[in-house]
Amino acid sequence: MTSEHSRAGFLLTLLRRGAPAVATASGALDDEIADPSPIRAMRRMQRIAGPVDLTVKDNLLLRATRYVAMVPLLYRIVAVIGALAAFLAEDGPDPVVLVVAVLAVAWNVFGLRWLLRAAPFQDGNTARLLLLDVVFTLVVNLVVAATVSQSEYATAMVVPGKEFLGTVALLTLALGVGYGVGLVVVSIPLNVVCWWLNTGLFNVKQGFTGFGTLLGVALTAMGALVLLGMGTRLALAYGTRNGRLAERARQHRALHDTVLQTLETLALPSGGDPAEQLARVRRLARAQAVDLRNTIEKATRESAEEAARPLGEKLTALAAEMAREGLRAQLVMAELDEETLDEVRQLAIRDAAREAMRNTLKHAGTDQVVVRVDEQEGGVAVVIRDHGTGFDDAHRPAGFGISESITARLAEAGGRALVESSPGRGTRVTLWMPR
Repeated sequence: MTSEHSRAGFLLTLLRRGAPAVATASGALDDEIADPSPIRAMRRMQRIAGPVDLTVKDNLLLRATRYVAMVPLLYRIVAVIGALAAFLAEDGPDPVVLVVAVLAVAWNVFGLRWLLRAAPFQDGNTARLLLLDVVFTLVVNLVVAATVSQSEYATAMVVPGKEFLGTVALLTLALGVGYGVGLVVVSIPLNVVCWWLNTGLFNVKQGFTGFGTLLGVALTAMGALVLLGMGTRLALAYGTRNGRLAERARQHRALHDTVLQTLETLALPSGGDPAEQLARVRRLARAQAVDLRNTIEKATRESAEEAARPLGEKLTALAAEMAREGLRAQLVMAELDEETLDEVRQLAIRDAAREAMRNTLKHAGTDQVVVRVDEQEGGVAVVIRDHGTGFDDAHRPAGFGISESITARLAEAGGRALVESSPGRGTRVTLWMPR
């Protein structure tokens, strides 16, 4: 059961954490959210904004929603170029303003490429890049203010000012409303310092230059964040509801076409010899029993076949599972005897491989891994290799789960695991199981 500490209002979570909070949108969905019956709009919105299970995080949603950061990045590219063009037309070329504009555009292009790369997102790297983005924005404002002439100040400051506007939107979307509004407040002392660097005068009123525009940007980004999150949760609720209805309809059709038809046939009045009627009822009941038994046995057989698949098929299914989480696994299989390993040992290898691949997804900074399966030393070896960041075993990051989830799992089934890694050279996990 979900504890109270792991539940919170979705709207508040969204405003506090930004777009990544959309990953929790599938948790604790209320059936009333997608109820097609007409209800008051505010009531439906209250249900959508209601409690979510914070322990539920959908990786696909997490990756998809982070792309909203592309909007402020694209805005900054276009706006900075436009502001530069206006400055050049009015005041002519200035080397500092030109360099700042070029650096700003290059930085935003880098940001777009980083967002569109195939590698998985990592919270640590994201936080560092956002911090660097804020520092860059503050520095270019100070540099332009300190170097341009007083007559050029108003038009020149528009160039780094556009970068600042985009940063407010970026922080609001990526981290939450608190960060965006916080940066708006920071703009007050920043404007005062910029004015002092340019004119040598200390003027508090200058601190509020453009404050309304910045606050409007933060509120606009907040509105976009709310629409994104609430719309996503509503769509998930409708999808879940429609899926349930489709499954229920399938079950109803199956019952209608089998059991119900037989019962209705039995209920039909018929004349004739009672012995013949009884024989007829018995034939129908026997036929229906055979049909139901076949259906149950088919479901049981399919479940057993799923569990008893060869190791190669298990690893293929695992690769597909990890692909849904964002990791591309290239599977290289040697020809193995299907009877090489019993079911317990196959499952131990599969589960240990899953943990190794999830370690790659979480810690290696890459979304690609190669899985090789071969016969070695009288047993079966599965090698999971990535070319990610690697790690020093003496300073292994917390949360790797190597001892329990990989090594111990193989040892319990009679096998062994070897994890080899070094910083900058990736990681190799070898799982070996005797026949």
